[in-house]
Amino acid sequence: MHWIKRIGYYLIGLSLGSVVVFFIWKGKDVSFDYGPDARTLKSIRVKKMIYSNDALNTLSKNSLDSTAIQSILLNGDVNFSKSDQRKKPCGEYYISGKYNESNIDFWVIRCDSISTIDKVWLK
Repeated sequence: MHWIKRIGYYLIGLSLGSVVVFFIWKGKDVSFDYGPDARTLKSIRVKKMIYSNDALNTLSKNSLDSTAIQSILLNGDVNFSKSDQRKKPCGEYYISGKYNESNIDFWVIRCDSISTIDKVWLK
């Protein structure tokens, strides 16, 4: 079999398989959180969220609410060099992102069932 025919058959099979997978997963809420940032942010998002008094004061002073934090938890970055993820009993994470043209950084303490937004900084 010629090399060009093999590539053609491969591309036809790949495209048909992709279409089938697309239609199977189209209606389902499927996420592929395989990177370390995505896994960490997802594990923080799914837990009960608590805000410290310091974080609430910073958010209210700058006319922000919890949607800013949730937006960054969806699209932000975890800075693992500033984080202490192996701290006992709860890991601590430094997360940064953009919301409405503002750079927002915050410190999260992630325990087994609760995530606490401890400090918030606007840059």
